[in-house]
Amino acid sequence: MSTEHINAAGSSFCRMSSRGLHTFCTIGLMVGLLIIGACHDSGSEEPEVTEVRPVAPAVEPAPSEPSAPAEPQVAESSLFDGKTLGHWQITDFGGQGDVYVKDGSIYLDMGNDMTGITWGAPLPFKTNYEITLEAMRVDGSDFFCGLTFPVGENFCSLVLGGWGGTLCGLSNIDYYDAANNETTRIVSFENGKWYHVRLHVRPNRIQAWLQEEGEEPLVDMDITDRKIDTRAEMDSCQPMGVATWQTGGAVRNIHMRKLAD
Repeated sequence: MSTEHINAAGSSFCRMSSRGLHTFCTIGLMVGLLIIGACHDSGSEEPEVTEVRPVAPAVEPAPSEPSAPAEPQVAESSLFDGKTLGHWQITDFGGQGDVYVKDGSIYLDMGNDMTGITWGAPLPFKTNYEITLEAMRVDGSDFFCGLTFPVGENFCSLVLGGWGGTLCGLSNIDYYDAANNETTRIVSFENGKWYHVRLHVRPNRIQAWLQEEGEEPLVDMDITDRKIDTRAEMDSCQPMGVATWQTGGAVRNIHMRKLAD
């Protein structure tokens, strides 16, 4: 083979090799691009990033203060221990007689005109209750027990032995006192004798009994839509008190209890 033929063949081979290399490189580049594209597509979505916050340590709630137990309802209360006045205060009527405890009783000496005691502490009841006590006229001839008591948010008085010594009733009903309303009753009382007094107060009724009167009430008054109050002289005995008028008296065994609604 001649030198020319060898050179031509080499030149042709080189051209073929060059084209093959070029083709090979091109194919490799395309494959690389496809691989890169595939990788890019597969990871095109940004991974979701969750913000991590520090977690505060659990705090146990402080124990709540235990609720105060409901106060038990007072079924009955003694308002006089037989030894001291306790919560009873001497009513400042002006001109009152001496007040003292003797032999288990509270004595109210004759005054000019009134002597009395007033309860100086909160009362357990304003309605649906009973008051019981014993009262005695020591000397004089007028009322020896003017018992003032609450009727809901108002007040009233039960008068025993007034207006000359025998008149009983409630003061006031529709502004009329015991001598001038439908509760007026006449009872003869003896000096030096104890009388058992029982009073019931309900939202629509006031009743009172004397032991000597048996089971028939001395007073039985429907107070629905009636004006209930006290005479001006008895206002100082509110919310509850006992007073006398120009008379010496005594009281003992004073109790107050809840009635069924």
